[in-house]
Amino acid sequence: MNPFAMLIAFTTILIKEVTRFTRIWQQTLVPPAISTLLYFVIFGSLIGDRIGQMDGFDYMDFLVPGLILMSVINASYQNVVSSFFGAKWGKSIEELLVSPTPNLIILLAYISGGVTRGILVGLIVTGISLIFTDLNVFSVWVLGSVVILTAVLFSLGGFVNAIFAKTFDDVAIVPTFVLLPLTYLGGVFYSIHLLSDFWQNISKANPILYMVNTFRYGFLGISDVSIGFSYLMICGFIAVFFVISLYLLSHSRGLRA
Repeated sequence: MNPFAMLIAFTTILIKEVTRFTRIWQQTLVPPAISTLLYFVIFGSLIGDRIGQMDGFDYMDFLVPGLILMSVINASYQNVVSSFFGAKWGKSIEELLVSPTPNLIILLAYISGGVTRGILVGLIVTGISLIFTDLNVFSVWVLGSVVILTAVLFSLGGFVNAIFAKTFDDVAIVPTFVLLPLTYLGGVFYSIHLLSDFWQNISKANPILYMVNTFRYGFLGISDVSIGFSYLMICGFIAVFFVISLYLLSHSRGLRA
């Protein structure tokens, strides 16, 4: 397959992915905006005034980066897992797999669709946050790179989940019992400096903690963890999940009749 044909295949799948979630924007873009708005009202405005400052910043300013990245994580993950599993469930993925399109192009297109939705939802949540506080940006490069890398990682996670899932219930297991606890315990709502040394060490085993803190560093210039190590960890996870996804796409019997 020549490069021009691969570009057409990639673009076609990506357009399909973007069209899919924009066509049902009431289900894909509005719910994250509403849930985040409630977080801002309850945790930021009502509870935040009583909490005061966190790591030297108003609690609302501390909270915003975590909520933005949390919305990016959920959106990118949900987009790929729902789209690819839907294609597998409807048997349409078999037609794509028997086509001349390389598996690498298929994977990259689905990841790009997840990243697109993740970034779009992140921008919507960022716009909502401006209603409650003024955002100060410490490093644009850090913000952009962490958002893209995080969206790529969780798009890959959604892809792996979709391949292994056999029913729609299987699709919901990982977000409910793995993704949600890790996100809530990943420093979105608090600094790990508030915890004892034991629980700080436990928290440092949570990969989402590093993503949230690095993203917060892009806004506020503060972090509970090493920024360099965070980038190495995120890129390492991406490499591992990318290899696993490509292998499963080529060898998983569950994708073919």
